[in-house]
Amino acid sequence: MLHDAKNGQTICPIQNLPSAAAPFELHNSPLSEVGCLGFEYGYSQEAPETLVLWEAQFGDFVNAAQVIVDQFIASGLAKWGQTSRLVLLLPHGYEGSGPEHSSARLERFLQLAAEGNLRVANLTTPAQYFHLLRRQALVVKQRPLILMTPKSLLRLPQATSTVAELSEGELRPVLAEPGIDEQKVTRLILCTGKIYYDLVGHTDRAGGDQVAVGRVEMLYPFPERDVRALLERYPNLSELVWAQEEPRNMGARAYMSQRLRQIMSGTSLQFGYIGRPERASPGEGYPAAHAQEQSRIVRTALDTSVRVSQYPTKTPGQR
Repeated sequence: MLHDAKNGQTICPIQNLPSAAAPFELHNSPLSEVGCLGFEYGYSQEAPETLVLWEAQFGDFVNAAQVIVDQFIASGLAKWGQTSRLVLLLPHGYEGSGPEHSSARLERFLQLAAEGNLRVANLTTPAQYFHLLRRQALVVKQRPLILMTPKSLLRLPQATSTVAELSEGELRPVLAEPGIDEQKVTRLILCTGKIYYDLVGHTDRAGGDQVAVGRVEMLYPFPERDVRALLERYPNLSELVWAQEEPRNMGARAYMSQRLRQIMSGTSLQFGYIGRPERASPGEGYPAAHAQEQSRIVRTALDTSVRVSQYPTKTPGQR
């Protein structure tokens, strides 16, 4: 559509073609995540035999559908006894793409999780992804599934699975790092999601036989038995660290810290947090700054020369 700025006249060339046999019109429609997710939730309710998956282009896009999450997905079971198998695939991961393309607000879903109303997961391998979706489709107990799906893992060579792991394996809520001399481990780093590959692939990781990296794949319901079993694998363990790429006031830190401290109660283990300090915005929008901060987090987590209890958890001047 061409607009004459002087007299306001408009002309649409495509509607004035000499040989046009029919009109052709283009109309923009609003991009409405609340509309899309509301439709998918309703569809999953009316067709419970189906597995409905809604994927956000970036995890942050679920922000515009938060009313559906709050009013129906998270609280529908408590309010009306209504639940579904709906799956939310939310690309979530700090990859240097800026604050609007980093966070699916994992902390919000963990705050909403109670009374067995949701399933929340952050997986690291294709086999885990396959087995969780398969279980979601077949399990009798229907619950919505919130699944973090970092885009960087789509093409990461390390994030692969064998055919046997797909055909014969099963979902494992907690994964131990393979190839570790468990007798030598004094620090266990617990994490969830893609930061696992940053930790085990960092140059400072080579030769660090005092450190093991464990993955909590299923966050809610909290896999307490599996976490306890993981801790028992390391007889000389003295430090437990929760490491995440999200700021301290975001991600799974608050949720995991409370539960890990309960498990550690009565032991001599020291507990610490390593990640970004508290922030008002999720991630950096400058790739160089992102890479520098990501490397700092990983190097700090792998540095056994400093006790975790001595790591600062706040930025200078912050109360």
